[in-house]
Amino acid sequence: MATSKTPVLPEVNFSDWGDIRYLHLGTEWVQGSMKLDAPFEIELEYVQRMMAWLLFADPKSLASRHAMQLGLGAATLTKFCRKTLRMRTTAVELNPQVVSACRGWFKLPADDPKLRVVIADAAQEIRKPEWQGTVDALQVDLYDHEAAAPVLDSEDFYADCRALLSEDGCMTVNLFGRSSSYERSLEKIAGAFGADAVWAFKPTREGNTVVLAQRAPGRPKREALAERAQTIQTRWGLPAPKWLRVFKPLNPTLTRPSGP
Repeated sequence: MATSKTPVLPEVNFSDWGDIRYLHLGTEWVQGSMKLDAPFEIELEYVQRMMAWLLFADPKSLASRHAMQLGLGAATLTKFCRKTLRMRTTAVELNPQVVSACRGWFKLPADDPKLRVVIADAAQEIRKPEWQGTVDALQVDLYDHEAAAPVLDSEDFYADCRALLSEDGCMTVNLFGRSSSYERSLEKIAGAFGADAVWAFKPTREGNTVVLAQRAPGRPKREALAERAQTIQTRWGLPAPKWLRVFKPLNPTLTRPSGP
C-alpha cells in the first residue's frame, strides 16, 4: 500500500533592493514582493493583473464577497483583498514557514473574522464541501522554489477550482515557468471552464501570463469594461485601463486570445 510522505519544504528568506522587499524560497527566484513604504499596494505587474476579476465585479458588492488565494507568496493579494478591498479573504498555503515569513517580514495581519490563512495542500483543501460555491474571486499562483512550472496544472484541478466559484465568480491564474507550456495549461483551463469562459493577457516582460476564467461565461461590451477599468484605477490605483489593451477573450475555436 502506498504511503504519503511529508513534503520537503524549501527554506524561506527575503532580500531588500532599494525600497522593495522580495520573498524567496531558498533560490534567487522571486516568489513575491512588497514596497517597504507602501506594504498594502501591489508592486509586480503580473500580480496587479491577477486582480482582473475586478472588471467583472460590482465594486459596491465587494465588502460582501469572498476572495481566496491558492499560494500565499508574499501575501500581496491576500493583503490587498482584506485591507484595501475589505473582502472576506482566505489564503491556502502549504508551507508554514511562508506564513510566518509573511507575518514577520511582509505585514500580513493576524487572522480575524474576515481573514483566514489555512496551512494545507491546496489540491486537497479546495475539495472540502465548506468551500464549494463560496468563492467570488479565486487567485491561483502555485509555484515551487524553482519556479519551473505550476505545481497544480491538471484539468481535474481546474474543474475543482471552478466548483469553488459562486455563480458570477472568476478565477485568475499565473502561468509562468521555464518548463511549462502555456498552450497546454490554457487547454486544460478551457477544458474545465469552457473556452467561451476564458480570457487571457499578453505576457509581461518577465514572461508571466495571467489567464482569467468565469464560472458563467460573459462577454461585456468594451465600453462597459472601459468604464469599470477607470473605476478600478480611480478607487484602488490599479492600471486597469492599460489592461484592456492586452486582455482579450479566448477564441472558442483556438487556444489563444481572440481579437486584434
